[in-house]
Amino acid sequence: MTRRSIEVDSFVHTNPIPCATRIGPLIESSIIPPFDAGGRDVPETIEQQIDNLFLHMGNMLDQAGATWDDMAKITFFVQDPAESRAALNGPWLERFPDPDSRPSRHNLQVPGEGAVKISCVFTAYVDR
Repeated sequence: MTRRSIEVDSFVHTNPIPCATRIGPLIESSIIPPFDAGGRDVPETIEQQIDNLFLHMGNMLDQAGATWDDMAKITFFVQDPAESRAALNGPWLERFPDPDSRPSRHNLQVPGEGAVKISCVFTAYVDR
């Protein structure tokens, strides 16, 4: 199987790593920060940061030939688990409304003070 780097216009790493990688049916992202599309500004609210994360993830899935239905797991790295859990549930249910078909999700608290309240990584599997 050939490994293919996934790049998107909404977010680009400054280091020589791709936003995500696809090998066969497996897609793994690199760390996804909540930057505004096309830049490195970080919105003030966690809701805006979450919107940016889902924008970047959706773009990566699209570039990899996948959809939200192919998402297997998302791990969120959060400063405040209670704040992030409440803010995540709305966008989560928009993309994964079927309780019988949702990816795994884990919120991992990481210490930090600063603008970035949340970031994430994901795993997707394309079975077609």
